[in-house]
Amino acid sequence: MDVLAQEELRLDAGAVDYVLLALYFVFVLGIGYLARRSVSTSLDFFLSGRALPAWVTGLAFIAANLGAIEIIGMSANGAEYGMPTMHYFWVGAVPAMLFLGIVMMPFYYGSKVRSVPEFMLRRFGKPAHLVNGISFALAQVLIAGVNLYLLASIVNVLLGWPLWVSVIVAAAIVLTYTALGGLSAAIYNEVLQFFVIVAALLPLTLVGLHKVGGWEGLVDKVSASPGGAEQLSAWPGTELTGFTNSFLSVLGIVFGLGFVLAFGYWTTNFVEVQRAMASKSMSAAQRTPIIGAFPKLLIPFIVIIPGMIAGVAVQELVVFKATSTGNVDYNDAILLLMRDLLPNGILGVALAGLLASFMAGMAANLSSFNTVFTYDIWQSYIKKDESDQYYLNMGRWVTVGATVIAIGTAFIASGYENLMDYLQQLFSFFNAPLFATFILGMFWKRMTPTAGWLGLVLGTASAVAVFALAETGVLDLPGQGASFVGAGAAFVVDIVVSVLVSIVTRPKPDEELVGLVYSLTPRTKLKAAASGEDAGWYRKPGLMAGIVLVITIVLNIVFG
Repeated sequence: MDVLAQEELRLDAGAVDYVLLALYFVFVLGIGYLARRSVSTSLDFFLSGRALPAWVTGLAFIAANLGAIEIIGMSANGAEYGMPTMHYFWVGAVPAMLFLGIVMMPFYYGSKVRSVPEFMLRRFGKPAHLVNGISFALAQVLIAGVNLYLLASIVNVLLGWPLWVSVIVAAAIVLTYTALGGLSAAIYNEVLQFFVIVAALLPLTLVGLHKVGGWEGLVDKVSASPGGAEQLSAWPGTELTGFTNSFLSVLGIVFGLGFVLAFGYWTTNFVEVQRAMASKSMSAAQRTPIIGAFPKLLIPFIVIIPGMIAGVAVQELVVFKATSTGNVDYNDAILLLMRDLLPNGILGVALAGLLASFMAGMAANLSSFNTVFTYDIWQSYIKKDESDQYYLNMGRWVTVGATVIAIGTAFIASGYENLMDYLQQLFSFFNAPLFATFILGMFWKRMTPTAGWLGLVLGTASAVAVFALAETGVLDLPGQGASFVGAGAAFVVDIVVSVLVSIVTRPKPDEELVGLVYSLTPRTKLKAAASGEDAGWYRKPGLMAGIVLVITIVLNIVFG
């Protein structure tokens, strides 16, 4: 996205903006320094000693996801597709987050595993563990590259530095606090970043709506723009999915995005699960994703709506949308809106918010990568019986290595006009087959270790095959249809392969699966405490999840 270096995109930041940015970085690095004092063991570094309250882990849970994917990717989607983008939140996130809290967390937290791949090790054995560990590590450095690339793009716009200099400076800041304080530094910074992001994007949304004449004005302008009134209703979302048939489009959204991609991402992605695992109790771990679901419902209003406003109010983007030509693309939507609408001072807060979102996303990738690589690859297969201090130091060096690799993968991300296309493709490769293996293995005790790793490998291969067919033009799947179809294919292939292989191979004995398979685990082990710090109706995971679900249904009806 070399266009970001061009003069017309330069943001006119003043001294007050730079002072606000400098203060923000002082806070970020200070949190890393303070967190280091509480890190004495590898468990402290990788899982915060399992001692954090639910409200902290809940906000960190949602902030970890509020990176480049959300801010740039979703505002780009808003500018390009409009309201159907809401599906990524209300269909493609919240139901899966509630499922994670109610059904999956008792297994993760109750088994005291340190990572999602370690759960795979206990359930399926070493081959599935190694496949999952390697695929997860690869996904994290690719996604960290997206966050790093966009973080560097902001520095490039603000200061005019060459992109490669911006990439290295941005990487150094995130590396410093993550390597110093481990997961605690990442989590407490994510809580700070959550509030900074909201403080940045809320004024932008309000000023943007005022500029286009309020909600009615936005409706009129979007209706008259290319894409028309279809952009104002979430369903059937044919532009988003690439299907011209409304039924197939809804099926793609509900099954491909809402079930396979969403459940695959939210329930098995260790970036998110790690935050809940850092909680101080089973109840807090269950409440973590449910607390995160409340702001998740509302984030579209400060991310997608600004994208839609930019699509009709920013002249360069209006031209690009009508002609597909010009020096900007959809990924620039939020930056262009900031350039046009925000005065100095407010611009500094907005820039800090954008930097916060990318740093939160990248730090989440790094903190989960270092845990999986150190515990699940290095300790399990390379250096088995070293001291705890050795693994603590190793975790810090792994963070450095992951940052260097992310600098390389940042330039892969630069080749995509809409970064959501790239990210959804990655999720279809890595998350969809893993969810199929997980859900089958958790509820079907007959599933065997051989089926565990073979299903994963062939499921991933099928998603890659769909991607290749779409890229070569054999399958005509515009928009994000290729990732939805790829995710569906990966899920179905994984399930079919796992069932067939399980029929002809030997399962683990029942006694080895207690705490790992639903039917073999005593209900008492899956139930959170409701006394002491976990007492009170507002701390009941089931009740909280029910409230979120009702709000989600209402929002789908109102904006459908």
